[in-house]
Parts: sequence; C-alpha cells; structure tokens
Amino acid sequence: MSDADTPQRSIFFLSDRTGITAETLGATLLTQFDERSFRQSTLPFINTPEKARSALEYIEHTGRTSGLQPIVFSTTVSEDVREILRDSSALFLDLFDTFVPKLERALETKSEHREGRAHGIADEATYRSRIDAMNYALTHDDGVGESGYDQAQVILVAPSRCGKTPVCIYLAMQHGVYAANYPLTDEDLEGTGLPRALKPYRDKLYGLWIDPERLHHIRSERRRGSSYAALPQVSYELRQAEGLYKRHGLPYAETTNKSIEEIATLIMQDKDIRRRSF
Repeated sequence: MSDADTPQRSIFFLSDRTGITAETLGATLLTQFDERSFRQSTLPFINTPEKARSALEYIEHTGRTSGLQPIVFSTTVSEDVREILRDSSALFLDLFDTFVPKLERALETKSEHREGRAHGIADEATYRSRIDAMNYALTHDDGVGESGYDQAQVILVAPSRCGKTPVCIYLAMQHGVYAANYPLTDEDLEGTGLPRALKPYRDKLYGLWIDPERLHHIRSERRRGSSYAALPQVSYELRQAEGLYKRHGLPYAETTNKSIEEIATLIMQDKDIRRRSF
C-alpha cells in the first residue's frame, strides 16, 4: 500500500472559542511523531451540549471511516460539553481536565470556569496596545514611515524578501512590540556606513540573514528570470548585508530554517524586549 492509500488518523483541535490554544498544544505534541500520518482539523466554538453532540458524531464518523481511533485535543471550559465528549471512542485529551484540578488543589481555590479567557479581550487597554502595535508595523513597513522610528522598539534590516514583514507583524500581534523594518537596497550595500535613515537608531537595529539558495528560490517565485532573483545578485546582497552587520556590531539572526516564532523569540531575547502574551 502506498503512502497515498494509507488511512490517516484524524486529529481534532476542539474549543469553546477560537481553537488557537488547542491547536498550539496539540500541534506541539504532534511534532514528536510522523505528522504525515495525521489529518488535522479544528472545531471552534463548541460551547453548547448540542454542538458537542454534533461534533462527537462527526469525530466518531471519521474514526469508523478510517478504522483508526481519532484523537481530540480540547480546551473547552464547560463541564457539560466535556462530559459529552468524554463519552466517545476517541482519545480525549483535555487541558482543563489535566491541569485545573491540580491547580485548584495547589491554590486551595476553585477555578472560575470562564470561557474565552485565553484569547478574549480580558483587558481593554492591553488589547488596544496590541492593535496600536499592529498599526505601527503596517505603517512602518518596508522603509516607510522613517519619521516614526523613534517609537520603534526594534527595526529589522535585511535585503528584500528575507522575512522582515511577517516577523514584525508577529511581534506586534503576539507581544505588542513596536517593530519597523527597513529594506537594504543596492545603494545601501555599496557603502560601508549605515543608511542615513538608520544612523540615529543604531541601538534599535537587528539584521536578518538567509541562505542565498533559499532567497533565490523565494525571489524567483515572485520575479522568475529577473536580475533581482538571480543567484549572483542574491549572494552579493547577503554578503554585503552580513558585512554591514559585522562592521557596525549589529545583532543578526540566520533565519533559513527557523520559524517566525523562533526568529521573533531570538530578537526579543537579543534586544532584551520583555515578552507580553495577550
């Protein structure tokens, strides 16, 4: 039997809200196994007994179809919903079942069992700070908005298509960090000094570097056959950029095989930016 014909085990991330926490928990654990053998689905807003029964019917149907026991990662708060889901043939792994009773004993108090605390708007001011950081990242992207660099907590610098924008957006969304980014052009890379717009903000700068073959591939998807995507041009830009980082003592990260989350964590650690979770 080929891999294409091999049944995949159904994995469900189930929650009474968005499912982000369940996805994060489950996906992290599944990285320790062959993820090609899984078929992953998210079931958000399962917050009533009726929705729970409907979800359970679907989950058990996938198990009968594949012949493999489904696995459910759950972060639903409602005891009524969890009671229904526990009564299934699936392997039911619930964050609250696992940890809340132990926390209640340690803290000598009962939990509030309130839905949506993980990704809801628990504090309006905190939520607003994240929106402000997002707006900042979008209005200071790709060298735009240089007059606002004094507000930045970090300014990412690198040649085009090295991943500056998605990292800035992630920093804003996840941690409320004011992150701008500046693309290093040929003119910037021909000289030995920092670009004029960046000189006053040297302490906020952080460089990104990527393998030339990888950047060649990324640029080719956008402008195949152009000098912009040519491997010699890409190699030149990256070589010059790394020289710039080293000459001016700028911290920088090699990002070829790193996720956005890893890159963001490195930046925050190296620049001593306090992590904030919302």
